[in-house]
Amino acid sequence: MSPGDYVVHVEHGIGRFSGTVRGVKLTPAPVLSPVIWRDDREYLAIEYANDDKLYVPLEHLDRVAPYIAPMDRPPSLTRLGTQEWRRAKARAERSTMEMASELLALYAARELAEGHSFVPDAQWQSELEESFPFEETPDQRRTIEEVKADMESPKPMDRLVCGDVGYGKTEIALRAAFKAVMDGKQVAVLVPTTVLAQQHYATFSQRLSAFPTRVEVLSRFRTPQEQRSVVDRLADGQVDICIGTHRLIQRDVRFKELGLVIVDEEQRFGVAHKERLKRMRSEVDVLTLTATPIPRSLHMALAGVRDMSTMETPPEERLPIKTYVSEMSDALIREAILREIDRQGQVYFLHNRVYNIDYMARHLSRLVPEARVGVGHGQMNEGELEDVMVEFAEGKLDVLVCTTIIESGLDIPNVNTLIINRADTLGLSQLYQLCGGAWAGARGGRTAT
Repeated sequence: MSPGDYVVHVEHGIGRFSGTVRGVKLTPAPVLSPVIWRDDREYLAIEYANDDKLYVPLEHLDRVAPYIAPMDRPPSLTRLGTQEWRRAKARAERSTMEMASELLALYAARELAEGHSFVPDAQWQSELEESFPFEETPDQRRTIEEVKADMESPKPMDRLVCGDVGYGKTEIALRAAFKAVMDGKQVAVLVPTTVLAQQHYATFSQRLSAFPTRVEVLSRFRTPQEQRSVVDRLADGQVDICIGTHRLIQRDVRFKELGLVIVDEEQRFGVAHKERLKRMRSEVDVLTLTATPIPRSLHMALAGVRDMSTMETPPEERLPIKTYVSEMSDALIREAILREIDRQGQVYFLHNRVYNIDYMARHLSRLVPEARVGVGHGQMNEGELEDVMVEFAEGKLDVLVCTTIIESGLDIPNVNTLIINRADTLGLSQLYQLCGGAWAGARGGRTAT
């Protein structure tokens, strides 16, 4: 935790961590003692509403946790000495129980439901798979066969595919989507970011260009008019595969013949987001892809509620990633960037603080004037962000100073070096995802944190 971070005390609610203090003055109740005495223990100082402060001894650190929420909007601080936090916890418990009941009913219905049995592979399916420019790994081949067997079964598929970044999960999703389309069904591909949606759209469009398959993308990169057009054509059955962010599961989106839902990077979505897609059709097949499964999904797979495929074999051209942990050093940063530029590669510089990301980009431009530096983060204008990402993908930029928007498995093979500023502020799952993206085939990848 850093000063200024929001935290949650299990008994007192949401506050703002302001640092640690020692020697807190304690004033007992007058009836006990009129003397003010000093405690030399170390405390966490937490600010609450109305400028109230709570001091938590370090031995009670287990009662304090970082505040985590899906939105960037800062939370309201709890008022100490009121029932506000107790009521909030009660509401959350009721909501959790309601969702658990809904999930239980949903999965019970899926077990009893007769799903759609997809037809065996047609000639076009074989042609698509033969056009894959790489040799499938043994795990890839096994996973593809497991997915196809699920789809051809009358029971609705609910399969979790776990594989490291770069192990070929996207190709499995693409083949499953094409199999569904060949049987007259529509496919929804849910991804966590607009940038990843655009990348998948480009990949699917290119791989399926030789076949009569209509692929669309639905995200904030599209104008409102374009979004309405896609939504209307989905409802009319004129779109076969729709790739989208959270926009894809809003209430105005309707599919004429939805047969398969693919959820990429499932750990980036809330339970309600994913289950809303399933409720569109109780018999829909669901394929979930991840490199870092959330505990809930992993537990359900291990318990037999969901089927799971694991991909542990790296592609032949993949080399191990070299990871270095070091103090912040301009000399080290310059050396790492120049080494990558010298081998015609590119660099991600992750600076996960939007408020001064432009300052960091200017600093890098002065530090390494030989490099072409760009900036990309989620709060940028949609068109501006898209332009920057396209420039970087086309090799017109050497260094992209960015936030964790690159976390979701972006496939730019020329990126061989990732430099993370303040890696201690990121979670283990985030670091795993990020470091997995800096491999770039035969040249090998480097990560500096």
